[in-house]
Amino acid sequence: MSAPILQVSNIETYYGPIMAIRGVSLSVPEGKIVTVLGANGAGKTTILKTISGVMDPQKGTVTFEGREIQKRDPDWIMRQGIAHVPEGREVFPFLSVRENLEMGAYTRKDRNRIQEDMDRVFDYFPVLRERAGQAAGMLSGGEQQMLAIGRALMSRPRLMLLDEPSLGLSPRLVSEIFTIIRRLNSEEGMTILLVEQNAHIALQTGDYGYVLEVGRIVMEDSCSRLMEKEDIKEFYLGIREQGARGKRRWKRKKTWR
Repeated sequence: MSAPILQVSNIETYYGPIMAIRGVSLSVPEGKIVTVLGANGAGKTTILKTISGVMDPQKGTVTFEGREIQKRDPDWIMRQGIAHVPEGREVFPFLSVRENLEMGAYTRKDRNRIQEDMDRVFDYFPVLRERAGQAAGMLSGGEQQMLAIGRALMSRPRLMLLDEPSLGLSPRLVSEIFTIIRRLNSEEGMTILLVEQNAHIALQTGDYGYVLEVGRIVMEDSCSRLMEKEDIKEFYLGIREQGARGKRRWKRKKTWR
């Protein structure tokens, strides 16, 4: 893989006395999509919050473009080129779609190019152009997810952190959102760290993947290889192997640690 734009090394992050992530290390090469898989409560969101400065690690380092950024303010980290699209979208519900997009560009000084980038967002998400004057809280869940990604794009990030973009969406909308994610990567060269519980679409989208269990990385490989691993097939993709007598049976869970 190419050189990492983001390097996370042995981070430990706590919620009070509870250790949420335990010595996690991962790399995100520039121009690639890296995904982190895991069940609810595995610590996926905590990793993103630690990278974006919402939470501080007690141990370890987070290095972005060769500079350590752990324990810095989220505003400072965002200004370095990291955009965080949080779980649950978190749009400003009483502001219009256009005003939400403008909020994504509030740190920028090249005011003459903001409208150009807004048009670019509208090209990716035509429904947002149609709803530009509408309050964001009146959008559907899928439209709010599009708006959250569009708002992040308005900051012209070098790295986008996406937290569960499929959450609560219909299969059709999930397909639409991930088509755009792939286009952002292929057409814009956007580097993406994707946290996702939907292993099917995450592995189809990503270049490299990590599997997180109870705050620890227990497996990593290219997404194509992960899709072929029996543990991933069984516990994340729901694929059961054929028994000797033609009956389907579940394989016993293996311990990765």
